[in-house]
Amino acid sequence: MTETAEHRLKRLAMRSMRRGIKEMDIILVRYADARLATMSAAELDTYEVLLEENDQDLYQWVSGQSAAPEHLRPLVADISRVAGAG
Repeated sequence: MTETAEHRLKRLAMRSMRRGIKEMDIILVRYADARLATMSAAELDTYEVLLEENDQDLYQWVSGQSAAPEHLRPLVADISRVAGAG
């Protein structure tokens, strides 16, 4: 059975707010609220890949403390802009 678009958005929103560290909860919830509903399937795929990453790494990437992997850099830059994390 395939997942509906609505269910996928809800699942990704929930995963955005149920992180390991509070800072990433706040950053990713802001981003999810602002962007998820308008993202393409490919963009959602990339966001889902990002959600698999470790919170400490994610925080360093979105705060500009270290560089994100090349395949995630555009998304991380957008998260930093939207969530005010950078």
